Amino acid sequence: MKTILSFILTNHYEGVVSTIVAVLYIVLSLATAVHILITKYDIKSASGWIALVFLSPFVGTILYIFLGINRVSRKAARLGRVGNVGSKFSQAEKEAIIQNMPFYSKNIIVYGQNLYPQEFLKGNKIKPLKNGIEAYPEMIEAIRNAKKEVLVEVYIFDSDSVTEKFLDAFKTAINAGAEVKVLVDGIGALKFFKRDIEKKLSKIKGLQYGIFLPPRVPISVPFVNLRNHRKIMVIDGKIAFFGGMNLSQDNVLTDDKENAVCDITFRVEGAVIDQICQVFEEDWFFVKGENFESCSNFIDYEIAENGEPARVIPDGPDIKERRIQLLIGGALHFALDHIVVATPYLLPENDIVIALEMAAMRGINVEIIVPQMSDHKFITWAQEANLEYLIERGVKIYKQPPPFDHSKIFVVDGAWSFIGSANWDVRSFRLNFEANMEIYSKELAAELLGIVEEKKAVSRLVTLEECRDIGFARKIRNKALRLLTPYY
Repeated sequence: MKTILSFILTNHYEGVVSTIVAVLYIVLSLATAVHILITKYDIKSASGWIALVFLSPFVGTILYIFLGINRVSRKAARLGRVGNVGSKFSQAEKEAIIQNMPFYSKNIIVYGQNLYPQEFLKGNKIKPLKNGIEAYPEMIEAIRNAKKEVLVEVYIFDSDSVTEKFLDAFKTAINAGAEVKVLVDGIGALKFFKRDIEKKLSKIKGLQYGIFLPPRVPISVPFVNLRNHRKIMVIDGKIAFFGGMNLSQDNVLTDDKENAVCDITFRVEGAVIDQICQVFEEDWFFVKGENFESCSNFIDYEIAENGEPARVIPDGPDIKERRIQLLIGGALHFALDHIVVATPYLLPENDIVIALEMAAMRGINVEIIVPQMSDHKFITWAQEANLEYLIERGVKIYKQPPPFDHSKIFVVDGAWSFIGSANWDVRSFRLNFEANMEIYSKELAAELLGIVEEKKAVSRLVTLEECRDIGFARKIRNKALRLLTPYY
């Protein structure tokens, strides 16, 4: 009798627990699905998350809570500014900038201004610097000569013998009376799960630094997939270095095919530096909660006679429009003759892939250079899934042999250039904080095309046959890895 009663009670208890779990699953899944429908504009993203939530009980909801919700909302530091350098130019001067650009660029200009109404500033001098061998000496010298201010924002700041020279330069600048502010991404600062560079920065007396979204459990778990990928350096508001180059000894290696990293950054002089500084100000406010105005806001910039009109395009998960991705798409659409892309990662979403295909089908000469082997094998495999489609439509893909090339170049019709920190992948377009610069200059475009020709000279053209002959198993692997691109 006791055994029967125990059996009944046990089964009754298990039935109650099962009912509670089932109800909880339904309620949580429905609530999560409603949140997804309200907040996710992209149909594929919304559909994928809803499927995961219902097909993976509780696990899908937990993953969405930590990885799917955008919690980054930032107040703009520029709200505290009294103005900006662009406001010092008259409306006639601003209109003259646009009028002097090539006629066929007008559509891109109108499109870009509607996308993000940041004004072009004229008279800038922008010089490409290849690898750390060219860039680092100029950076270090500029820092050593600083008198007022040094602003540094970077994704990776390694702790090694090369970056030690930057730390020494910071000390020199501080001793000369300059304020030095350094921002490093929380993931990029990690080295074997230790932030060695943070320890060194903290020991420099007078230096101010911040770690962007440091990976502290459990506080930062909801932000673990968001990274500040920007690379900015500004000295006294007069000299800036802007692009995609990190601070690491890997950038000065030349003969080490396995560990060396090829890259490009740009030395900038002119009024567009003020827009670069505004990006830094906002990030500093986000990390430190301190509002400040960089000295760029108080400089009367000289307008170089043959200087380039340029503007900065900041982007990130706190911005709804996905500015960089949409501006790239627009530039591909409005191209008339020639499109050249150099990128370490070719993993964009379908809209960019389709735009490239359509450009090639319109008769545009579309050339893309990617590394033969990425710094991560699975990324190389994932981007292979895109190549066959592109080559079928007439896009020319070149693979550059080691060392790994991290350069980011985008030139349209030999006049419009787009440079900065953003890669051509889902992570840069959706999840990273990035900063790019839009420039109209045939001279700069010609320099960049020359650099691209150097890369093409050592690269090989990928054929359609080799894409088709990789084997069924490798194709499945590549396409499966492509689905995970937002999490690389």
